[in-house]
Amino acid sequence: MSELMTPALAGAVAGLGVAMPMGAMSVLLIQEAMSAPRTATAAAAGIAVVDLGYAAVATALGPWAAAAVSPVEAWVRLASATVLLAIAAHGLRGLRGPERAPGPGRAQDPGQAPGPGRVFVRYAGLTAVNPTTALYFAALTTAQGAALRDGPAGAAFLAGVGAASLLWQQGLVVLGSVAGRRIPGAARVWTFRLGYGLVAAYALKIALPLPLQG
Repeated sequence: MSELMTPALAGAVAGLGVAMPMGAMSVLLIQEAMSAPRTATAAAAGIAVVDLGYAAVATALGPWAAAAVSPVEAWVRLASATVLLAIAAHGLRGLRGPERAPGPGRAQDPGQAPGPGRVFVRYAGLTAVNPTTALYFAALTTAQGAALRDGPAGAAFLAGVGAASLLWQQGLVVLGSVAGRRIPGAARVWTFRLGYGLVAAYALKIALPLPLQG
Protein backbone atom coordinates (compact mmCIF):
# COMPACT_ATOMS: atom_id res chain seq x y z
CA MET A 1 0.00 0.00 0.00
CA SER A 2 2.84 2.40 0.81
CA GLU A 3 4.09 2.09 -2.77
CA LEU A 4 0.76 3.38 -4.04
CA MET A 5 0.69 6.42 -1.75
CA THR A 6 3.16 8.35 -3.89
CA PRO A 7 1.19 8.12 -7.15
CA ALA A 8 -2.07 8.67 -5.24
CA LEU A 9 -0.73 11.85 -3.67
CA ALA A 10 0.67 12.93 -7.05
CA GLY A 11 -2.78 12.40 -8.54
CA ALA A 12 -4.41 14.42 -5.74
CA VAL A 13 -2.00 17.30 -6.35
CA ALA A 14 -2.66 17.09 -10.09
CA GLY A 15 -6.42 17.04 -9.53
CA LEU A 16 -6.25 20.09 -7.28
CA GLY A 17 -3.93 21.79 -9.74
CA VAL A 18 -6.53 21.66 -12.50
CA ALA A 19 -9.56 22.23 -10.24
CA MET A 20 -8.48 25.01 -7.88
CA PRO A 21 -7.79 27.89 -10.30
CA MET A 22 -11.00 29.92 -10.48
CA GLY A 23 -12.25 29.81 -14.03
CA ALA A 24 -15.53 29.95 -15.88
CA MET A 25 -16.64 26.51 -14.67
CA SER A 26 -15.97 27.43 -11.04
CA VAL A 27 -18.10 30.57 -11.39
CA LEU A 28 -20.93 28.68 -13.10
CA LEU A 29 -20.81 25.93 -10.48
CA ILE A 30 -21.06 28.41 -7.60
CA GLN A 31 -24.01 30.11 -9.31
CA GLU A 32 -25.65 26.72 -9.87
CA ALA A 33 -25.25 26.00 -6.16
CA MET A 34 -26.74 29.39 -5.23
CA SER A 35 -29.85 28.77 -7.30
CA ALA A 36 -30.24 24.97 -7.15
CA PRO A 37 -28.07 23.27 -4.48
CA ARG A 38 -29.48 19.80 -5.18
CA THR A 39 -28.59 19.71 -8.86
CA ALA A 40 -25.29 21.51 -8.21
CA THR A 41 -23.98 18.28 -6.68
CA ALA A 42 -24.55 16.58 -10.04
CA ALA A 43 -22.82 19.50 -11.79
CA ALA A 44 -19.76 19.08 -9.56
CA ALA A 45 -19.70 15.36 -10.32
CA GLY A 46 -19.84 16.09 -14.07
CA ILE A 47 -16.79 18.35 -13.87
CA ALA A 48 -14.84 15.84 -11.77
CA VAL A 49 -15.69 12.94 -14.11
CA VAL A 50 -14.30 14.81 -17.10
CA ASP A 51 -11.13 15.69 -15.17
CA LEU A 52 -10.76 12.00 -14.34
CA GLY A 53 -11.47 11.01 -17.94
CA TYR A 54 -8.83 13.33 -19.35
CA ALA A 55 -6.34 12.10 -16.76
CA ALA A 56 -7.10 8.50 -17.73
CA VAL A 57 -6.60 9.19 -21.44
CA ALA A 58 -3.36 11.06 -20.76
CA THR A 59 -2.09 8.28 -18.50
CA ALA A 60 -2.83 5.65 -21.12
CA LEU A 61 -1.59 7.51 -24.18
CA GLY A 62 1.05 9.84 -22.74
CA PRO A 63 2.65 12.11 -25.35
CA TRP A 64 0.23 10.91 -28.07
CA ALA A 65 -2.61 12.68 -26.26
CA ALA A 66 -0.81 16.02 -26.43
CA ALA A 67 0.10 15.42 -30.08
CA ALA A 68 -3.56 14.78 -30.93
CA VAL A 69 -4.91 17.85 -29.14
CA SER A 70 -2.24 20.45 -29.99
CA PRO A 71 -3.01 20.87 -33.73
CA VAL A 72 -6.66 21.76 -33.06
CA GLU A 73 -6.25 23.41 -29.67
CA ALA A 74 -6.92 26.95 -30.92
CA TRP A 75 -10.12 25.94 -32.70
CA VAL A 76 -11.37 23.99 -29.67
CA ARG A 77 -10.61 27.01 -27.49
CA LEU A 78 -12.62 29.21 -29.84
CA ALA A 79 -15.58 26.80 -29.74
CA SER A 80 -15.40 26.67 -25.94
CA ALA A 81 -15.28 30.46 -25.73
CA THR A 82 -18.31 30.76 -28.02
CA VAL A 83 -20.32 28.42 -25.81
CA LEU A 84 -19.34 30.31 -22.66
CA LEU A 85 -20.21 33.67 -24.22
CA ALA A 86 -23.62 32.30 -25.20
CA ILE A 87 -24.19 31.09 -21.62
CA ALA A 88 -23.17 34.47 -20.20
CA ALA A 89 -25.44 36.36 -22.61
CA HIS A 90 -28.39 34.05 -21.90
CA GLY A 91 -27.86 34.36 -18.15
CA LEU A 92 -27.67 38.14 -18.25
CA ARG A 93 -30.85 38.35 -20.32
CA GLY A 94 -32.64 36.28 -17.71
CA LEU A 95 -31.86 38.74 -14.91
CA ARG A 96 -34.59 41.37 -15.18
CA GLY A 97 -34.53 42.62 -11.60
CA PRO A 98 -34.69 41.52 -7.97
CA GLU A 99 -37.92 39.64 -8.58
CA ARG A 100 -36.08 37.42 -11.07
CA ALA A 101 -33.22 36.63 -8.72
CA PRO A 102 -32.41 32.91 -8.94
CA GLY A 103 -31.98 31.22 -5.63
CA PRO A 104 -33.21 28.55 -3.24
CA GLY A 105 -35.81 30.90 -1.85
CA ARG A 106 -37.54 31.32 -5.22
CA ALA A 107 -40.06 28.71 -6.23
CA GLN A 108 -39.30 26.96 -9.49
CA ASP A 109 -41.62 25.18 -11.87
CA PRO A 110 -40.72 21.48 -11.51
CA GLY A 111 -41.48 21.02 -15.19
CA GLN A 112 -38.92 23.64 -16.19
CA ALA A 113 -36.15 22.93 -13.67
CA PRO A 114 -33.55 20.55 -15.19
CA GLY A 115 -32.96 17.30 -13.34
CA PRO A 116 -29.62 16.11 -11.96
CA GLY A 117 -28.95 13.99 -15.06
CA ARG A 118 -29.30 16.91 -17.46
CA VAL A 119 -27.21 19.15 -15.22
CA PHE A 120 -24.49 16.46 -15.01
CA VAL A 121 -24.35 16.16 -18.81
CA ARG A 122 -24.35 19.94 -19.28
CA TYR A 123 -21.41 20.56 -16.97
CA ALA A 124 -19.51 17.53 -18.21
CA GLY A 125 -19.90 18.80 -21.77
CA LEU A 126 -18.79 22.31 -20.89
CA THR A 127 -15.72 20.95 -19.11
CA ALA A 128 -14.89 18.56 -21.95
CA VAL A 129 -14.63 21.29 -24.60
CA ASN A 130 -11.76 22.95 -22.73
CA PRO A 131 -8.54 21.55 -24.25
CA THR A 132 -6.40 23.03 -21.48
CA THR A 133 -7.36 20.21 -19.11
CA ALA A 134 -6.31 17.56 -21.62
CA LEU A 135 -2.98 19.25 -22.31
CA TYR A 136 -2.37 19.73 -18.58
CA PHE A 137 -2.70 16.03 -17.81
CA ALA A 138 -0.80 15.05 -20.95
CA ALA A 139 2.15 17.18 -19.84
CA LEU A 140 2.07 15.75 -16.32
CA THR A 141 1.88 12.13 -17.35
CA THR A 142 4.54 12.58 -20.04
CA ALA A 143 6.90 14.11 -17.48
CA GLN A 144 6.43 11.16 -15.12
CA GLY A 145 7.12 8.70 -17.92
CA ALA A 146 6.53 4.98 -17.55
CA ALA A 147 5.95 5.18 -13.79
CA LEU A 148 2.25 5.70 -14.38
CA ARG A 149 1.98 3.00 -17.07
CA ASP A 150 2.12 0.38 -14.32
CA GLY A 151 -1.43 -0.77 -13.58
CA PRO A 152 -1.62 -0.24 -9.78
CA ALA A 153 0.38 2.99 -9.86
CA GLY A 154 -1.72 4.40 -12.68
CA ALA A 155 -4.93 3.42 -10.90
CA ALA A 156 -3.74 5.09 -7.69
CA PHE A 157 -2.85 8.24 -9.63
CA LEU A 158 -6.30 8.35 -11.22
CA ALA A 159 -8.01 7.72 -7.87
CA GLY A 160 -6.15 10.70 -6.44
CA VAL A 161 -7.13 12.91 -9.39
CA GLY A 162 -10.79 11.97 -9.19
CA ALA A 163 -11.08 12.30 -5.41
CA ALA A 164 -9.30 15.66 -5.24
CA SER A 165 -11.27 17.17 -8.11
CA LEU A 166 -14.60 15.94 -6.74
CA LEU A 167 -13.88 17.17 -3.21
CA TRP A 168 -12.89 20.61 -4.50
CA GLN A 169 -15.94 20.93 -6.72
CA GLN A 170 -18.23 19.82 -3.89
CA GLY A 171 -16.56 22.41 -1.67
CA LEU A 172 -17.57 25.07 -4.20
CA VAL A 173 -21.12 23.70 -4.09
CA VAL A 174 -21.20 24.10 -0.30
CA LEU A 175 -19.85 27.65 -0.63
CA GLY A 176 -22.44 28.55 -3.25
CA SER A 177 -25.36 27.03 -1.36
CA VAL A 178 -24.44 28.87 1.83
CA ALA A 179 -24.10 32.13 -0.08
CA GLY A 180 -27.42 31.53 -1.82
CA ARG A 181 -29.22 31.22 1.51
CA ARG A 182 -27.63 34.30 3.05
CA ILE A 183 -27.50 36.80 0.21
CA PRO A 184 -30.82 38.69 -0.26
CA GLY A 185 -32.57 38.62 -3.61
CA ALA A 186 -31.59 42.10 -4.82
CA ALA A 187 -27.92 41.53 -3.98
CA ARG A 188 -28.06 38.07 -5.54
CA VAL A 189 -29.03 39.59 -8.88
CA TRP A 190 -25.87 41.68 -8.91
CA THR A 191 -23.84 38.69 -7.77
CA PHE A 192 -25.11 36.74 -10.78
CA ARG A 193 -24.48 39.67 -13.11
CA LEU A 194 -20.91 39.86 -11.88
CA GLY A 195 -20.56 36.11 -12.25
CA TYR A 196 -21.79 36.06 -15.83
CA GLY A 197 -19.53 39.02 -16.57
CA LEU A 198 -16.59 36.98 -15.29
CA VAL A 199 -17.67 34.04 -17.46
CA ALA A 200 -17.65 36.35 -20.51
CA ALA A 201 -14.21 37.65 -19.55
CA TYR A 202 -12.88 34.10 -19.14
CA ALA A 203 -14.34 33.23 -22.54
CA LEU A 204 -12.43 36.06 -24.22
CA LYS A 205 -9.27 34.99 -22.44
CA ILE A 206 -9.72 31.41 -23.65
CA ALA A 207 -10.39 32.49 -27.25
CA LEU A 208 -7.22 34.56 -27.65
CA PRO A 209 -5.10 34.29 -29.67
CA LEU A 210 -7.58 33.49 -32.42
CA PRO A 211 -6.75 30.54 -34.73
CA LEU A 212 -6.61 32.88 -37.74
CA GLN A 213 -3.90 34.89 -36.00
CA GLY A 214 -1.61 31.89 -36.17
